[in-house]
Amino acid sequence: MMGIVVGTVVSTRKNEDLVGLRFLVVNELDQNMKETGKMVVAADSLDAGVGEVVLYASGSSARQTEATKNRPVDATIMAIVDELAIDGRSRYLK
Repeated sequence: MMGIVVGTVVSTRKNEDLVGLRFLVVNELDQNMKETGKMVVAADSLDAGVGEVVLYASGSSARQTEATKNRPVDATIMAIVDELAIDGRSRYLK
């Protein structure tokens, strides 16, 4: 899925397996770079920042990065988008 980082989540009390992970609020984007109204809190495996367009994995795929391996997360930021082009037409350029 593709989304835009819109905020951060701070939690001083959490499951021991989550210590050291940073969590970001991500609004899902459609192919026209419009927000769909869906939001997810995702573990950040790349040091993404607010305002960046990212790709995120959810479900069991979210636990496949080095940062999230065997941790109880359901969404993980796995890429920061530099450009989105569909049918040869640029829809987003960082």
